[in-house]
Amino acid sequence: MVKLTKIYTRTGDDGETGLVDGSRVSKADRRMAAIGDVDEANSAIGVALSAGPAEPFRSMLARIQNELFDLGADLATPGEEFAPSDMVLRMTADQVTRLEAEIDEMNEALAPLTSFILPGGDPAAAAVMVARAVVRRAERSTVAAAADVSLNPQALAYVNRLSDHLFVMARAINANGEGDILWVPGATR
Repeated sequence: MVKLTKIYTRTGDDGETGLVDGSRVSKADRRMAAIGDVDEANSAIGVALSAGPAEPFRSMLARIQNELFDLGADLATPGEEFAPSDMVLRMTADQVTRLEAEIDEMNEALAPLTSFILPGGDPAAAAVMVARAVVRRAERSTVAAAADVSLNPQALAYVNRLSDHLFVMARAINANGEGDILWVPGATR
């Protein structure tokens, strides 16, 4: 368990921060941008939770929040060994598979899409759509970081699958798609 007694350390005042192994990198490093975007995605999930989604969505979002902290730890752990251990947090194929199973289960009750969907409807669905957009940014920055350093392939798969999960969840929250707001191309011409 993590125990923090002091919040500021002054070790980042020179524009660097520490990774899990103790090495230091610039706060402008692409790996750090990915970690920051994952952190922002976690905050957006927190906002979605505060919008009061019903079960099972509430439990899914709470679990995802915890996993996003694990994802951040994974991204902050240098190396090319991606197996998890008691001392090293790594995303796993089982976590990706669980997201896929939940996507499939939520999607069963949804009518097929006939148009792109605009974020909105139920407040919780709208907040989940914001989280989805932030997760997409986290995915882009994670892919960019992976061009510089070795990252866990399961971390990349997780963040990719998560945006799909949140999209389907938002539709499910919106009365199984009945409350979706459909894009009408050129409607204001």
